[in-house]
Amino acid sequence: MADIIQLLPDHVANQIAAGEVVQRPASVVKELIENAIDAGATTIKLIIKEAGKTLIQVIDDGKGMSVTDARLSFERHATSKIKTAEDLFDLNTKGFRGEALASIAAIAHVELKTKQEHEEVGTHIKIEGSNIVSQEVIVVPKGTSIAVKNLFFNIPARRNFLKSNTVETRHIIDEFNRVTLAHSNISFSMYHNGSELFNLPISNNRQRLVNVFGGKTNEKLVPVEEFTEVLKISGFVGKPEFAKKTRGEQFFFVNNRFIKSSYLNHAINAAFEGLLRPGTHASYFLYLEVNPKTIDINIHPTKTEIKFDDEHTLYALLRSAVKHCLGQFNIAPILDFERNSSMDTPYNYKNKNISNPNVEVDSGFNPFKEEKISKGFSSNYKKEPATSWESLYVGLESKSNANREELSELQFESEKVTPSIFNDDAIESKLKTFQIHNKYIVNTIKSGMLLIDQHRAHQRVLYEQFLQHITVKEAVSQQLLFPLSLEFSNSEIGIIHNLKEQLEQTGFVFSKLENETVEITGVPVSVVESSVSIVLEQLINDVENEVPNSNFSQTDLLAKSLAKSLAIKTGQRLTVLEQEHLVNSLFACKEPSISPTNRATTITMRVEELDKRFN
Repeated sequence: MADIIQLLPDHVANQIAAGEVVQRPASVVKELIENAIDAGATTIKLIIKEAGKTLIQVIDDGKGMSVTDARLSFERHATSKIKTAEDLFDLNTKGFRGEALASIAAIAHVELKTKQEHEEVGTHIKIEGSNIVSQEVIVVPKGTSIAVKNLFFNIPARRNFLKSNTVETRHIIDEFNRVTLAHSNISFSMYHNGSELFNLPISNNRQRLVNVFGGKTNEKLVPVEEFTEVLKISGFVGKPEFAKKTRGEQFFFVNNRFIKSSYLNHAINAAFEGLLRPGTHASYFLYLEVNPKTIDINIHPTKTEIKFDDEHTLYALLRSAVKHCLGQFNIAPILDFERNSSMDTPYNYKNKNISNPNVEVDSGFNPFKEEKISKGFSSNYKKEPATSWESLYVGLESKSNANREELSELQFESEKVTPSIFNDDAIESKLKTFQIHNKYIVNTIKSGMLLIDQHRAHQRVLYEQFLQHITVKEAVSQQLLFPLSLEFSNSEIGIIHNLKEQLEQTGFVFSKLENETVEITGVPVSVVESSVSIVLEQLINDVENEVPNSNFSQTDLLAKSLAKSLAIKTGQRLTVLEQEHLVNSLFACKEPSISPTNRATTITMRVEELDKRFN
């Protein structure tokens, strides 16, 4: 029998490795920026076109590479970060796997320009699908510029799996923010299709947060600081009243490396217990410093998960540090045994003697005395004896009879009683509903009964209403007494700006939309003023992540997002009139049986099925 096992060619092995390292354009951005940081750069510029599908370019002023290093950097398992296996447990750099550039070069057109400071000329290398097209000398400034063009050009199936430009740009911005927040000592800038999205100068951590998330972020932050032999904690948490419906502002950095940890996230939630509104999530930006030898970074290809030697200690320290900062800044109630100055004796009364109050008693006071002269009345007035109470009712009977005679002379216009056009059976079959556990509406029908999910049913009603408003452009708007001003980041403002026309067709009226401020003077009839910020936050999150995924257009996504935010929630009690109106509105829809996300809104139970249950 012939041998069937063979070694894969290098270009095939590189493409397989690229599947682990490069999942989308954001993965390339992460690897290239981390390489620039490890090169000691103080200024890093990111340029992308068409959400990174056409171009991803990173320019830095780091130490650059020699001719040999530039050529060798695209080989597999080539790295300057580690030399022995023991170095994996004492990592102080970003990249160490040695597969990033080789994987990127296997699935894209790569152009590298680099020069070291003491060299007169630099190196220019072009690679297409792991094949070196050219290598020549070039005059460039110190540092490195690497451009990745036509990502996944030789793997069309992977390219087809990429999301829309809006979603891919959102992922790139997320990766960009994760790196920039961890390195406030480096200047970053980002450009998308020729327009500047971020320009972050060198600053401290707090100022970097303000530059990334907007000027109003500063007043939402509470500083956290705790230093122990095991762990050093610094950073900020958001005040509970500014908690958001999404988890977009939750960042852990361990030794200046962004990580995801559900275990440590639980510690933050435990510290905020009892302070957050239901359905909201706390914001936090926490920088943790631990001994590199006590963590293992090499457990995930993207290096976003870390294994700690002693997670329980870190959990306890993190929870107590956050809880302490919330109490220290009067965010959470605390026990305070210190003296309260408001209970002190005033200065003017400090040396005065205390005198007993004078109490005067009328020894002749008798409340049961009959001829008691009331204060404020004439002295000629005397109280009637108790025995004359019958006289109070004398003459009442004659007066009542007289009133009846007067009323009998009045004439009233009576309405003519017209016979009903409906028979008695129709009246008895009038819609009757009731609610179960404030979640389902039960309605009797001829064949049995109908169970309706009130949340999904209302979603369907609102969804079709919003689609009609956007299409016909006849939405009704209720004007606000005072303009409502909301703050968003630059990227979020861009999303609202793109959806402005469609939002106006649903009933929103914008008087200002610039910088980081949105001013609203009118909202749809179905939107309460207090929930406008929640609705827009949910809409921005859905647009960024294309949730739900099955959308025919951006208008469809907008209608689904608004319907999901404004629909009646599970657990909300409805009156009989509201139940009947919801049922009638549902069956007036074009597709009453399914929600906008293709889930059932109603279940029918026939009488025969109920009979079987009792057999």
